[in-house]
Amino acid sequence: MAEVLYWISTFVLILTLLCILGYQLILLVDLEFDYINPYDSTSRINQVVLPEFIIHGIFCFTNLIAGHWFIFLLSLPFLYYNLRLYIKREHLADVTEIYNKLYWEKKKRLFKVGYLVLVFVFSIVRYYG
Repeated sequence: MAEVLYWISTFVLILTLLCILGYQLILLVDLEFDYINPYDSTSRINQVVLPEFIIHGIFCFTNLIAGHWFIFLLSLPFLYYNLRLYIKREHLADVTEIYNKLYWEKKKRLFKVGYLVLVFVFSIVRYYG
């Protein structure tokens, strides 16, 4: 029973992270096509950055406690990257620099989405394997 609860919570956490990153990507695309102003876009992105980091930390902690070492070690570099951004205070989008960094910010979020999809696939394979 505990294993089923672990996989359900893992599924929900990864899906939540993917939704948050999808929301950020939509905001960046809206900004690129000038559907939204930079202030609104950056304020909305900045509101969900910290919850994204916290949810990913919970995901790593859950894998550590459950003893799923492969998934934990696979998601550890992503956690390190998030912690490094937070410590350097580079995790928030700057309204004055958003147009200069728009391409990089979109690329960064797309890489995170790809990374989470990879972790999700590995966790599903490990569950059924």
